[in-house]
Amino acid sequence: MTTAPAPGPAAPAPGAAAPAPEAAAPASGAAPASGTTAPGTASGTTAPTPAPGTVPAAPAPASVVLAVIPARGGSKGVPAKNLAPVAGVPLVGRAVHACLGARPVTHVVVSTDDPAIAAAARAAGAEAVHRPAEIAGDTATSEAAVLHALDAFEATHGRTADVVLLVQCTSPFLTPAEIAETADRVLSGAADTAFTAAPSHGFLWRETADGAEGVNHDKAHRPRRQDREPEYLETGAVYAMAAPGFRTHRHRFFGRTALVATDPARVLEIDDPHDLARAKALAPLLDAPVTPGFADVDAVVLDFDGTQTDDRVHLDAEGREFVSAHRGDGLGIAALRRAGLPVLILSTEQNAVVAARARKLRIPVLHGIDRKDRALKEWCEAEGIDPQRVLYAGNDVNDLPCFHLVGWPVAVSSAHDSVRAAARAVTATPGGAGAVREIAAWLLGPELDTPVRADAARTTPARTTTEP
Repeated sequence: MTTAPAPGPAAPAPGAAAPAPEAAAPASGAAPASGTTAPGTASGTTAPTPAPGTVPAAPAPASVVLAVIPARGGSKGVPAKNLAPVAGVPLVGRAVHACLGARPVTHVVVSTDDPAIAAAARAAGAEAVHRPAEIAGDTATSEAAVLHALDAFEATHGRTADVVLLVQCTSPFLTPAEIAETADRVLSGAADTAFTAAPSHGFLWRETADGAEGVNHDKAHRPRRQDREPEYLETGAVYAMAAPGFRTHRHRFFGRTALVATDPARVLEIDDPHDLARAKALAPLLDAPVTPGFADVDAVVLDFDGTQTDDRVHLDAEGREFVSAHRGDGLGIAALRRAGLPVLILSTEQNAVVAARARKLRIPVLHGIDRKDRALKEWCEAEGIDPQRVLYAGNDVNDLPCFHLVGWPVAVSSAHDSVRAAARAVTATPGGAGAVREIAAWLLGPELDTPVRADAARTTPARTTTEP
């Protein structure tokens, strides 16, 4: 990430309004309003040693940094946009995870009028605040949502926020480091407001009645890129505001404003289905490689053809089918069973080969399934397993409905491009060459020797189940 140099501490902007009355004299023990105490004091500056015989002063309370994520249920461009998954995680969940990973952030609140978004926010680790209808329509401003969430937070927690962040979940590749740096510009006293922006050396034009004119350049002069100072495009991803000033001005920009330069390659704002498709395609390239661990998964569900095989079929003269399976996959599945993880084979094909392989591995199988997602949901309900705690491994487009249902959609490296784009993790190994063994190693370690989990009694019985 390219980082703009932090401006030095600023004097109050001329004409800036005084802090709101409630912030002028904080109650004893309350967090100080931004600017009333040097924020650096709360972030690790060592206080002077008290003189012998004196009572040490109470330590300054840590700054309260509240991240607010507005996420309405209604969206005309992309229906249910804020719940749309990118790399297997809803957009609102990605925003919550980025905020929770940002060092200065102390609380994360999602402002929404939609119960499903509220549930997804809580599942990701945020608080949810119900947004009233009068500030949840198409014409409602983000500032109105942030002010409402700020009031709700302070009423619930009995503390005032020092810095409030506006974080948009339509920016799927926002990083915790960018959020932290934006908050730090305000916490440090260097600025009253801050925002993320992408540097640009592009030549901008506008159309006029007399033809095209240069906006940021003289069209008769074409300097080299390296000879031009960059301009900055507001990304819309995150804004930081000193909370008392935000209450006074009721706008995200006031006083001195700082920008935080971000990597232009990561800038994408989702407004229509094409943006969402680009985000899903870019996720494997831009997201940090993430694979699940043992504590993240309660069950493993495996496609068969192309996942446990190389997707080829051998036929003899009588039309009997033969496939190749990898012994390492069998070893991995056996280790998962020993560790207490239920394992299921779920296949579209009605095939004796699939049933025979399941009997060999001593795991259940559902095959000849037209709606794999419905079968998976019913199996999870019967087993008492949350689908968001399921790892599903597949390779082709008939696996995508299951990808949208589970928390850990995994594609083998030989999977179709659209499947790899929708996956939260991708194996380095192709299907039929030990991809399942690789997944088992993610969960159990390379030696496959993780101790049996506490709920091992729930292990799926060694049986083979078939459906027509």
